[in-house]
Amino acid sequence: MDLGDIPLFAMLKSRLGYLSDRQRVIAENVANANTPGYQAQDLKPFSFHAQVQAASAAAGSVASVPAGTMAMTRPGHMQPKGARPGVRVTKSPDSEMTLDKNGVVLEDEMVKLTSTRMEYDAAVGFYQSSMNMLKTAIRKPGAGA
Repeated sequence: MDLGDIPLFAMLKSRLGYLSDRQRVIAENVANANTPGYQAQDLKPFSFHAQVQAASAAAGSVASVPAGTMAMTRPGHMQPKGARPGVRVTKSPDSEMTLDKNGVVLEDEMVKLTSTRMEYDAAVGFYQSSMNMLKTAIRKPGAGA
């Protein structure tokens, strides 16, 4: 049995993947802090409801995709040029804009990065606790720790 077959671990894998992608997007924002015209980007917030809908859509057939639309049926498939699924340009109401139209605020990016790291650490801790619980459940009765 694969751990991905267990819904809890599948959700944790999705969460860790999301947080990893968000960290990459934040790093791109920081790297482009001095690029003229660059606007800060972020991922759409991770939601349990969206994950359940995506899982049920993946369980359905590819025929549910409207005709003429490219469908990504495997994670390794290439995306159309310029397409970054789930990534959106963010603009805060009090967003600072430099004279060269750069919208990256380093302080905001550092706050997002710290928050993402804390959420990642929490998810990894939950994953480890779940693994320990599974190991305890499959241990022979009377076997030492």
